[in-house]
Amino acid sequence: MRPVLHGDVSSAARVLLNVPIGVRASLCARMIHEAELADAHFQSTGRSHVMWGNGSLMGAARKRVLADEPSFSSIDYCACFELVLRALIAHQVTETHR
Repeated sequence: MRPVLHGDVSSAARVLLNVPIGVRASLCARMIHEAELADAHFQSTGRSHVMWGNGSLMGAARKRVLADEPSFSSIDYCACFELVLRALIAHQVTETHR
């Protein structure tokens, strides 16, 4: 996956706002996995993946419907943002220990 920036986290969190709480974690993991696959595709072909974008988390997220971006006064948005950050940390730890 390409380096993660604020916009990547924001885009993924906005996707998660549109789905029920019970499926957010699995969808977040799926978007990270899709970004990984898209990055590998981009590295081997020099072209963005048709379904998952250019290998960024934002590219994988923006293939879905994003909620309008609320402020951090929205507890639900904060929870989604936190979920993405925690998933990225877990992903990084897993990748480091392979």
